[in-house]
Amino acid sequence: MQTANLKLPTQLTRCSWCGTDPLYMEYHDKEWGKTTHDDKVLFEFLTLEAAQAGLSWITILRRRENYAGAFANFDVKKVAAFTESDKERLLNDAGIIRNRLKIDSAIRKAQLFIEVQKEFGSFNTYLYSFMPDGKPIIAYHGPQVSTPESDAISKDMKKRGFKFFGTTICYAFMQAVGMVNDHVPECSFR
Repeated sequence: MQTANLKLPTQLTRCSWCGTDPLYMEYHDKEWGKTTHDDKVLFEFLTLEAAQAGLSWITILRRRENYAGAFANFDVKKVAAFTESDKERLLNDAGIIRNRLKIDSAIRKAQLFIEVQKEFGSFNTYLYSFMPDGKPIIAYHGPQVSTPESDAISKDMKKRGFKFFGTTICYAFMQAVGMVNDHVPECSFR
């Protein structure tokens, strides 16, 4: 009689920041730190990370679907064309953070995003022009809130008129879209 080679399930290890909240764990496992070069996704995270300023990420993550509905499924051209009546609609939308400065900033970001796309061919090309050899940083350097790359991107974006995108928010954005892989070395999702 032969014994089948049975594989025992292995224990998953996650970065500690995601805790045990199912939404946070799913985001950690499937999105955070995964490299994307899709301008639509980059615009989504640019919008969400700026909305998060001063709040916890889980607060925004729980409202993500509401943001998608409120901001035309993150269609940058539609958001760039939002009018004063759209701003009023957003200010009355309980499903998002109703902060006038953040709403104005999201609309302006869409307009500036399009300008960057025209100049560089894509927002992705613009972002990766700041990265070493134009590639994501995959070496883990321990917990940090900014890097020379996030400093440079944030400084340039501020010069271009972007708001709510300081170096700390920029670094969180870079982590979210996989420009930096900050999963701890022992994380099963690195």
